[in-house]
Amino acid sequence: MVVKCGGSIINQLTPNFFKSLQELKNNGYDVVLVHGGGPDIQHVLSALNIQSEFVNGMRKTSKEVLQVVQMVLSGKVNKNLVMMLQKEQISSVGLSGCDGNLLEAKAIDVASFGYVGEVTKVNQSLLKSLLDGGYMPVISSLGIDPNGDCLNINADLAAGAVAKALHAKQLLFVTDVPGILNNDTLIQNTTPDEINDLIDEGIISGGMIPKVKAALSALSETLHQVHIISGTESFVTDDGDVKGTSITNNQMNGVMNL
Repeated sequence: MVVKCGGSIINQLTPNFFKSLQELKNNGYDVVLVHGGGPDIQHVLSALNIQSEFVNGMRKTSKEVLQVVQMVLSGKVNKNLVMMLQKEQISSVGLSGCDGNLLEAKAIDVASFGYVGEVTKVNQSLLKSLLDGGYMPVISSLGIDPNGDCLNINADLAAGAVAKALHAKQLLFVTDVPGILNNDTLIQNTTPDEINDLIDEGIISGGMIPKVKAALSALSETLHQVHIISGTESFVTDDGDVKGTSITNNQMNGVMNL
């Protein structure tokens, strides 16, 4: 199972969230955590008076910006997550996508985006070695190109690539809300077509739109279900179901029982 944490939720994660991760492991799941760190990156860029901009939702990454991205993602954010996990007795190892050629990547368009890449290959054997050893890999969303240079990777896309490579049963997107809401009522199960209708109707709006679009983009021929969950509370019920909103690429019931 792959869990993706965006930078905006990392500092809000609660002990109950980590206890739910432990429940997943107790139920026999191997768990891989992939994270971003946008707010922390922006804070350091601002403190250093380094200008950056977004192009089509992606941070344009110059060499100067990339140095900050590496420092923040693989330093502060990654190690803080590892320490939070270990405080909850979850053995974990922090990695960047550059370590051991974990996330091999190629630049998308240097002229438009700078040093931003997309994943071309995932080192499954490295992840499986850690999982077999009882460790939870915690991956910062950086990749390495064929020349050995670092690239900034969108964390949603990195998590989707890892899930696909590992043939994960489930990909969980961690947010600051319980899931997709319709007038404060949680939508437990939905499909891509229904998601698009909800966006057109204005029920899904604002910051939830990129979250659900990222979830939809992760669906593939091998990954048939993604889940949007809260990082501020437990996301596993007493009955072993995952709380939140399940999105499936067919009409099957999306409730996942552990």
